[in-house]
Amino acid sequence: MIRLTAPDPARFESWAACLRDFEDGPIDGSGYVTDSTPEPAPEEFARYIEQRLAEGNTSTPPAPERVHCSYRWIVDETWADGGPLLGFLALRHHLNRFLLTQGGHIGYSVRPSARRRGVAGAALAVGLSEAAGLGIDPVLVCCAETNEASRRTIERNGGQYESSIGEHRRYWFGPGPWPQEPDAQGAPGR
Repeated sequence: MIRLTAPDPARFESWAACLRDFEDGPIDGSGYVTDSTPEPAPEEFARYIEQRLAEGNTSTPPAPERVHCSYRWIVDETWADGGPLLGFLALRHHLNRFLLTQGGHIGYSVRPSARRRGVAGAALAVGLSEAAGLGIDPVLVCCAETNEASRRTIERNGGQYESSIGEHRRYWFGPGPWPQEPDAQGAPGR
């Protein structure tokens, strides 16, 4: 059974092993915006935890060109017994221009060694439930045109294809009309 949990400051080793599994590939949903995996060091982990918790704190304004975001770790029933971190999911509370065109409300990634086991689909389903709990409706999820696995995951969870912008497919969960303008500051960013 897949569930989402807040980043855990006591689980450095799980986080570091997950990052190493991604090698230099993108880590959607983690909050890292480059295609280069950061060095899995304790200092980076402390910074990571602090930044992710700050972005989810709705009592303070988000940083420029950012929106409030609840970062989650994807785990399974073995987590409590020291099981692995399976991936990352970001639940963005609003859409700025960048998120409206290519990021969406939910972004996620599953570590390579845990793929093709239904983890992404189950995590997306839980993420959609959390979005509903925050009153986010409809929910936008995007994927790269070339990411066939993510496209199938989104469609299996009920995503309705709206359009492609650039190299990104846009899917909505929930009835229209679907927003055509940002609902946050509107600035470009992530």
